[in-house]
Amino acid sequence: MEILDRYDISPELAWVGSLVVGVVAVVAAAIAFTRQVFWGFLWHYFWGPVHADAVDSSCVVYRPDVGSVQTGEMARGCDIAAYDAAGEAAYVATPGYTVVSTLGYVAVLVFMLVGVYLLLRRFDLSPHPKFFYALVPFMLFGGALRTVEDSFVAAQEAGVTPAMEYPLSAALISPFIYFTVFAIALGAFLLGKWLAHTGRTETYYYPLGTIGAVALFTSFGYLLSVAATESYVRFYPGILLVTLVIATIVAAGTYFLTERYRPWINAGTGLMGLVVLWGHAIDGTANVLANDWTHVWGLGEYSAKHPLNRTIMDLTNSIQGGTELFGVYVGEAWPFLVVKILVPLAIISVFDKQFIEENPRYAIMLLGAIVAVGLGPGTRDMVRVTFGI
Repeated sequence: MEILDRYDISPELAWVGSLVVGVVAVVAAAIAFTRQVFWGFLWHYFWGPVHADAVDSSCVVYRPDVGSVQTGEMARGCDIAAYDAAGEAAYVATPGYTVVSTLGYVAVLVFMLVGVYLLLRRFDLSPHPKFFYALVPFMLFGGALRTVEDSFVAAQEAGVTPAMEYPLSAALISPFIYFTVFAIALGAFLLGKWLAHTGRTETYYYPLGTIGAVALFTSFGYLLSVAATESYVRFYPGILLVTLVIATIVAAGTYFLTERYRPWINAGTGLMGLVVLWGHAIDGTANVLANDWTHVWGLGEYSAKHPLNRTIMDLTNSIQGGTELFGVYVGEAWPFLVVKILVPLAIISVFDKQFIEENPRYAIMLLGAIVAVGLGPGTRDMVRVTFGI
């Protein structure tokens, strides 16, 4: 900050400048060292997995001798050793997250949060809790919108042309969907502010929350319409109901137990803390049902794509010696729900009353991000299994 003050540079200008310099540096490196930087790093860890996800392939492969990206089925498969044995250079990308991509996304998220904070401090967000609650529909919308892209993949598998194809569909796949949803939420926020400023509405947060709810129900309605007209998407309302009931009971039970025995944990966040717990309970419950209990509804197998989920499941399986505990089937994903309650609970405890009162914008932004990283993916998993895709 002293350097910025010395040269009379605003934090906003410094952030934009850092963004431009970073983008230029990455693009320049990708052009100068195409194979190492673009194909070996950017494509391998970030864009390639999105491509593979969009076309529902176990992997996509770039071979310099061919000069194009192929699915693993069209190439030599997904094992890089097969290309090495054939003396062919190749870059293989598989769907899902890796440790490298996760760390990269975290770095980008932190940087973008700084930009969001700099933007929000130019606006009056009071009452801050109402702003927080108005953002929740957008988090649910992000998960539902991601499932819309899953329906596009299901259409391809059924031999039907989807409403949106790759590469446009990449805008609905992580991490790009976060930018898509953010752009829509930002537009809704600015519209809400304009409506309130011009006296067309009394508050800005009612229009903001309403637009988010409309976006959510539009995405969910699209999936319902596809389920009603196409055979490749089915509707299992029982899964949706079970997920919501379990997550709500777990979150509410945890909140009220802490309110009774450790009230200092909720003192700062109040009911916002309950929303945080509920968002992550949705994620934990949806993961448990998707990975271990889809057979109840006669659905196929769903596997964990995030390395943390997979690590927890493998560790549980190793400790239990399988999917049973004391001779009773419990699956191997159940500890993930425990983690998704304990970690948010620990985070909530840090947001004491003094911190929130002194840094309301910063606190609300962080709480919103914490909810989003749980409720967004959790909603996607819940809705995806609900529609059997």
